[in-house]
Amino acid sequence: MGRRMDLKVGFKCNNNCIFCAQAHKRKFGDRTTEELKESLKKGIEDGYDEVVFTGGEPTVRGDIVELVKYASDLGYELIQIQTNGRMLSYMSFAKKLVEAGATEFSPSIHGHTWKIHDSQTRCVGSFQQTLQAIKNLVKLGVPVLTNSVVTKFNYKYLPELVEMLISLKVDQFQLAYVHPVGNAWKYFDLVVPKMTDAAPYIVKALDIAKENGYGPGRAMVEAFPPCMMKGYEKFCSEFYMPRHNRVVDLDQEIPDFEKWRKESGKKKFPQCLKCKYNSICEGPWKEYPERFGSDEFKPIIR
Repeated sequence: MGRRMDLKVGFKCNNNCIFCAQAHKRKFGDRTTEELKESLKKGIEDGYDEVVFTGGEPTVRGDIVELVKYASDLGYELIQIQTNGRMLSYMSFAKKLVEAGATEFSPSIHGHTWKIHDSQTRCVGSFQQTLQAIKNLVKLGVPVLTNSVVTKFNYKYLPELVEMLISLKVDQFQLAYVHPVGNAWKYFDLVVPKMTDAAPYIVKALDIAKENGYGPGRAMVEAFPPCMMKGYEKFCSEFYMPRHNRVVDLDQEIPDFEKWRKESGKKKFPQCLKCKYNSICEGPWKEYPERFGSDEFKPIIR
């Protein structure tokens, strides 16, 4: 596994997701082309060979093709675009990014119907565009790694969502438990479900995945501790996340994102010490127990 840098290009976006963890940063706008090129160059100099363009929404930038080409010319072996996918519904644009050097795409889709998806993005028509984007990328033959945020809006329909993703022939999918910051904190009661409520639907979705050849690593749950996934622990993303991951944000740089998650972003509890997965589990996002407490988290004893 290579050394990966997550590069925040800024915070402008053509969606307005009710769960957006970056919503409070929109006022910062976007970084300049030259600033991003300098970060890309520094990444290579520091030994990074993978870069993820993230935001905000990278594809709304007028220079995104130029930036991808620059990263490719510098020698990045993996170039991923994290995106809501809407701009990639235009095949000509998707082709330009692939031709410039993008090697994989991570489009976000948050429901199996337009009503569930669009009610969360708060942009009418976004579901159809994201769906078309996934179809375009699969047709182009590039790896497609989807991300779906688990919320009160969609958790009961995760099995149907997974069935749709499998039918679309995505390479990998992740069900990411909502991070209660930004809009998700502002609308916490509307957005954030209890993990014990969501778990049965996640398990059913993973059963469908297994039946269709999507085992651990191809199907994942993120920010959902193993104790919530008894019998399905190997689907937890902690087993597969990059270990050498730098995050370059607009207002800060996190040299070791794994360390930041464990020390600052997530929360563990006294009972975790008894759990067989304590050494690998990072716990839930810290904001979750601030509202719901920690009684849900029962250690898995050896």
